[in-house]
Amino acid sequence: MGDLDIAEVARRSGVPASTLRFYEEKGLIASTGRRGLRRLFGPDVLERLALIAMGRAAGFSLDEIALMFAPDGRPRIDRQTLATKADELDRTIRELSVMRDGLRHAASCPAPSHMECPTFRRLLRAAGAGAIGAPKKSPRQKRLKQNLLTDPGSNSD
Repeated sequence: MGDLDIAEVARRSGVPASTLRFYEEKGLIASTGRRGLRRLFGPDVLERLALIAMGRAAGFSLDEIALMFAPDGRPRIDRQTLATKADELDRTIRELSVMRDGLRHAASCPAPSHMECPTFRRLLRAAGAGAIGAPKKSPRQKRLKQNLLTDPGSNSD
C-alpha cells in the first residue's frame, strides 16, 4: 500500500484532518510529503493513530502518549506506566461506583428530602471537601475521602 493523503487517513481512521494536522504539529505523526496541497502519510500512520486513540481512551495525555514512541517512531511503551495508569483507573472506577450507588440510593431513598438522608449528606460532605469530583487531591483530601467513603455508618439511613 502506498502513501495516503490526509483525506484518506481521516476517512479510514475517523480522525478529522484538523486533528491530524495538530498531531503532526505535536510530533505524534509525521507526513511523508505532499501531493499538491495535501499532506501524505505512510500506511503505518493508521496503526499509530489507533495507538494514540487507545492511549487517549485510557486517559493518557498527548504528551504522555508522545513518550510512548521511540525516536524511530516505533512503539516503546513502558509497562510500569501502564500499570500505574491501570491503578489510577481502578481508583476512578471505585469513586464512580460510590457516586453511582449514592445517586441510586438518593433516587429511591424513603427520607422526606435528600437533605434528611444520611447517605446523601455523606456524599455532599465528601463533594464539598473536594474528596470526590476533584481532579487533583492533596494528601489531606485523600485521607478525608477515604474516611468519608469508608464510614461504617455509610449504608444506614
